[in-house]
Amino acid sequence: MKVGAVIIARYNSSRLYGKVLKPLHGIPALEHTFNRLNNVLSKEQIVIATSVESTDDPIANFAQKKGWDCFRGSLENAAERFLMAGEYKGWDYLIRTNGDNIFIDIDCLSEVVSHAETGNFDFLSNVKGRTFPKGMSVEIVRKSFYKKHFDAINVNADYREHITLALYENEWGNTKFFYNTAVTNIEGIQLALDTSEDFERIDQMISILGERYKNYTLQDIKEAYEQLDR
Repeated sequence: MKVGAVIIARYNSSRLYGKVLKPLHGIPALEHTFNRLNNVLSKEQIVIATSVESTDDPIANFAQKKGWDCFRGSLENAAERFLMAGEYKGWDYLIRTNGDNIFIDIDCLSEVVSHAETGNFDFLSNVKGRTFPKGMSVEIVRKSFYKKHFDAINVNADYREHITLALYENEWGNTKFFYNTAVTNIEGIQLALDTSEDFERIDQMISILGERYKNYTLQDIKEAYEQLDR
């Protein structure tokens, strides 16, 4: 099974404008996300999915400069952009992540990808129950399965915006959920990059992680969070 990651990214974020290219400890947020995925996947297994709007030209230009593959589609219909990026790459399974998901857990990603490669599941996720911090979502969907249900997804505004929401709210297909049992008391931590406060927190955490920022573990994340000035 061909597995690839679709990084959903837009520049014109209302809560933190231009967040995906804001430098965190000297490295743009989007590059942090790409690098985490690149620990498990090859460069060719990752595509940036941004929009055709001129406001997203900085993302496309950055991807080109880095030599990354980039697909451009609808701004408002993120679900369609996600599916079309997967079609463009010809993958069987699509990993959905956002350009502001800085702290993807490598161990969890590796495990979920391994299960996807068996071809036995339609949807795999570590989101249900929120045993991982927010911003560490790992979701993989079989492309043909997503395409089969796309008409139902496309008529619902929330489903179009929140790409995998329909897969949680409807009993479709063969699913498997993954839960964190290795590191305790981390489920309430906010690690998604949504606001200026999140930016300051994440920037400080990356500074604390130091040279480990490329291959840190879930335990490293917890320890860095506990060292924050709050």
